Amino acid sequence: MSVDPLFTPLTVRSLTVPNRFAMAPMTRQASPGGVPGADVAEYYRRRAAGGVGLIITEGVRLPDPAAGYPTSVPTIAGDEVLQGWRRVTEAVHAEGGTVAAQLWHQGAERSDSDGVTVVSPSGINGKGEPKGRALDRDELAAVAASFADAASAARDVGFDAVEIHGAHGYLVDEFLWEKTNQRTDSYGGSLAARTRFPAEVVAAVRAAVGADYPIIFRYSQWKGADYSATIASDPGELDAILTPLAAAGVDIFHPSTRRHYVPAFADSGSELSLAGWTKKITGLPVIAVGSVGLQTQFRSEKPGQLIEPDSADRLVAQFEAGEFDIAAVGRALLADPAWVNRLREGTLADFAGYDPAKALAALA
Repeated sequence: MSVDPLFTPLTVRSLTVPNRFAMAPMTRQASPGGVPGADVAEYYRRRAAGGVGLIITEGVRLPDPAAGYPTSVPTIAGDEVLQGWRRVTEAVHAEGGTVAAQLWHQGAERSDSDGVTVVSPSGINGKGEPKGRALDRDELAAVAASFADAASAARDVGFDAVEIHGAHGYLVDEFLWEKTNQRTDSYGGSLAARTRFPAEVVAAVRAAVGADYPIIFRYSQWKGADYSATIASDPGELDAILTPLAAAGVDIFHPSTRRHYVPAFADSGSELSLAGWTKKITGLPVIAVGSVGLQTQFRSEKPGQLIEPDSADRLVAQFEAGEFDIAAVGRALLADPAWVNRLREGTLADFAGYDPAKALAALA
């Protein structure tokens, strides 16, 4: 099948992505003191030059010390930091790409090795273990405001959009997930109550950035501590989560999966992926992600086991069926920054894929 459909532009509010490929956010810990240096700008520039239409940065720590660790993860506060991010946005724009900043609060998954008290919905991490303390109800507005302040800073240094990290068992997701949200106030219990704080974060960001600035929301079923976790057991529960988020101001959803083509709900009688269900429920643009272009397992699910090889034909078929609007590519872009251009040119026959043994070098 022709890949040409994947090389058409997409406009969402003030953002026009030149094609249907994004770089998935991948943590690097390569910004000493939280400052993104010239090497960070070059890292993203290479992927934009390689054909990626939308760069989504690695997770960016909110300025609150409890939000993230280590300090080599970039933040988004302070003159030197903001100058570093401006270099990034200018470098990506010079190559014809667009770029979004992913805003990240690690919640109970933050290391406490530096002595900072970890905060989360209920003082419980993804393994069900006590860790840190639960956020007081009267602290939640300040956390939402920290997302909003970070979004404003991102807009001011040239980012074309922001992504709220609401996936993988971090703070925003910890409110959505019943295992980590054991609150007995109006932010815990029912699915509607567990969605309340994530929606408040989105609303705070929308108020800060204005009506025309795009907000992406990344969510997931699986967690870093539990690949089998779910926040929605069927399409109805997914609707109950996504509809309030869309109403609060989300423009694009980014459902994170380990394999983009796997049916989301085996008992629904549908072959739709999580991206497909997200688009069907909300009608909003959706970013699909998960092993695009690869045939290796995600992390260490079953060491040494290959998964069904991905193919451009399947990706195009899903796109033309309306399951997604943008495909996010992760490990393939670490292995080859020009992967998108090579797909378009038909020169990927010798693509060797992503070698975990070379992961550190690939992050350059």
